Amino acid sequence: MAGKGTGRSGLLAELSVVSRRYMASYALFNQAVADRIGLHPTDLQCLNLLTLEEAPVTTGRVAELTGLTTGSATRLVDRLERAGYVVRRRDEVDRRRVLVATVPERIAEFGRLWDSLAGDWFSLFDELDDTELAVVVRHMERTVDFGREQVARLRARRG
Repeated sequence: MAGKGTGRSGLLAELSVVSRRYMASYALFNQAVADRIGLHPTDLQCLNLLTLEEAPVTTGRVAELTGLTTGSATRLVDRLERAGYVVRRRDEVDRRRVLVATVPERIAEFGRLWDSLAGDWFSLFDELDDTELAVVVRHMERTVDFGREQVARLRARRG
């Protein structure tokens, strides 16, 4: 493996290589799943994020979740709506607001596909004790935060 060394510097070099492989592997997996269900990879991840929301959201919230402009988020919602994964509906409290709601039957199909692909995901962690598993969870939380910060930083440098 590239970057072999000793001690912490060797481990950090190894981490650099394996993290790049991990990100590429996930991006390629995401593309394959998106291709399978006929969505763009960004649309697939937006759909994933929408399933984590507790209630229907505005297109503005879709923009926040994805880091897209509101115009791009609107086009993304249009594509998800054409594909049958979401519907737009008026907010019952504030009729001026339009909410984006997932379609339960389509989300169930998406969930079944995801479950079939996840396979033995949890078995990857069988050999870890609870302390080690907590480290993995914390790492993933920190990586999500770091990624969000880097996306904002990159987008702020446009133009």
